[in-house]
Amino acid sequence: MKKFNISRKSLRKVSMVMVAALMAINMTACTTFDNFKNTFIAEDSAEKNATIKIGVFEPMSGEDKDKGQLEVMGIELAHELFPTALGKKIELVYGDNKSNMYVSESIAKELVDKNVSIVLGSYGSSNSLIAVKTFEEAKVPAIAITNTNPLVTSYNPFYFRVCLLESFQGVALAKYAVEEMGALTTAIMTEANDDFATAIANTYYEQFIIRTANDSALLVSCDYKEGDTDFTEPLKKIKEAQPDVVFLPADAEQSALILKQAKKMGITSVFLGTDRWDNEEFAVQMKLASVENVSFSTIFDPDTSTTSMSESFLRAYQAKYGADSVPDSAVALGFDAYLIAIDALNKAGTALDGEKLRDCIARTNSFPGASGNITFDVNGDPIKSVVVKTVSGGAVESIYTMEPQLVNIE
Repeated sequence: MKKFNISRKSLRKVSMVMVAALMAINMTACTTFDNFKNTFIAEDSAEKNATIKIGVFEPMSGEDKDKGQLEVMGIELAHELFPTALGKKIELVYGDNKSNMYVSESIAKELVDKNVSIVLGSYGSSNSLIAVKTFEEAKVPAIAITNTNPLVTSYNPFYFRVCLLESFQGVALAKYAVEEMGALTTAIMTEANDDFATAIANTYYEQFIIRTANDSALLVSCDYKEGDTDFTEPLKKIKEAQPDVVFLPADAEQSALILKQAKKMGITSVFLGTDRWDNEEFAVQMKLASVENVSFSTIFDPDTSTTSMSESFLRAYQAKYGADSVPDSAVALGFDAYLIAIDALNKAGTALDGEKLRDCIARTNSFPGASGNITFDVNGDPIKSVVVKTVSGGAVESIYTMEPQLVNIE
C-alpha cells in the first residue's frame, strides 16, 4: 500500500479547513433551527397565549352615550364573571361610534381591522344598520343588544339581536289581553306618520282579531300629532267606544301625558304599552297621577327569575353596584349578548372562523340568559320570555310571564 507523506504544516491546514466546515455546518443548523422555532414553535406559543378579541361597538360619547353605557355595563359585568373562552383570555376591544351613524361605518371597519372575532352592539339601530355590510363582508358575526328595527337582522345573516322586536311584544300583549284579561274589544292610539308605531299596531291588531275571532273587535283607531300635549279629541273617541283595552305604542314621556289626561276624562279602559314604559320615571309619573289601569310588556324583570342565570346576574350586579340597585333591562341584555358570544366561541372551537361562529350563534336554542331563555329564529331575532307588568297602588309589579311558545307568531 502506498503511503503518503504529509507534513505537519499540511495537516494543520487540513484541520483548520475541517473546523471551519464544521462551524459552518453548526451555524447553518442553528439558523435552520431558529427559523423552524420562529416559524412553528414561536407561532404555536403565541397562538396559545393569544387573547380572543370581542368588539364593543357602542356610542361612548355623543347624545347616546348614557344609553350605550348601559349596554357596556352588561358586557363588562359578564366579562368579569366569564373572562375566558377556549382556554384563552377575552379582550374587549372598544369602538366608539360617537352616536353618529356616519362615524359608525369607519369604527366598524376599525374593529374588523383589529381582528375581533365577534362584535357586540351598537345602541341605536341606525348605527348598526350602517355597519351591516362591513361585518358581513368580513364574515364577523355581530349581536345587537337593544336594537328594535327589524332591518338590522332582516336579510343580514351575520347580524343577530337579543332584545325582542316591538312587533313581537305586540303579539304578546294581544295574547295577554285576550287570554289572560278576557278582553273582547280594543282601541289603538298611535302617533300620526310614525311608521314604527304603525307597524307594531298592525301586528297587535291582527293578533287581537285572530284571538277574539271577531273582525269587529277594534272599536276605535285614532292618532295624534308629534309634539301634541292636548289629546282630548282622540281620547273622546276612546271614551265613547269604551273598549276593554287600548294599545298605545308610544314612548314613556308621551304616554305619561296621555294616561294622565285619560284618567281626568274618566276613561276606565286598560292601556297597554311596550317596554318603552319600563323605566323609573314612568313609574313615578303614574304614582303621582294615581294612574292604575296600565299594563306593559318588558324583556327583563329583576324580580322575576326566569332562568338560573337571572339570579346570578342580579347577585353580581348588586354586589358591584349596591344591594338596593336595580339593573336596567339594557344591562341584562348586554350581559346576555356577551354570554351568547362566548357560548358560540366554545361550541365553534375556534375564534378565527367567522362563518362557523355565525352558524353556532344561529343555532342558539333555549340559552339561559339573564333576560330569559333565548332561541334565535331564522332572521336572527330572539324568541324568548316576555314579562307583563302592571301599575298597582302606585307601584309597578310583575303579573305574568309568557314563555316563548306562547308568544311566538302563529
